[in-house]
Amino acid sequence: MTATTTTIRVSEQTHQHLSELSRTIGRSIQDITADAVELYRRQQLFALANADYAALRADPEQSALWDSEQAAWDVTLADGLEKY
Repeated sequence: MTATTTTIRVSEQTHQHLSELSRTIGRSIQDITADAVELYRRQQLFALANADYAALRADPEQSALWDSEQAAWDVTLADGLEKY
């Protein structure tokens, strides 16, 4: 099944970079752009998660609650399986 496409505007410099990458690695500009956007999306997801975690750790009460919950879950690792 072929995905539908649309057109996006990019600067000439960005297009030149994409064209050079396409020639160098032998992949289409469309595939390179899709991969770049997915990588950026993931980076942003982790940046937001890291910011939320930092905010949690900055709040002593919430941080202590988190630690106690993690400690409660730690006992679930004692499932009787031997270390490998």
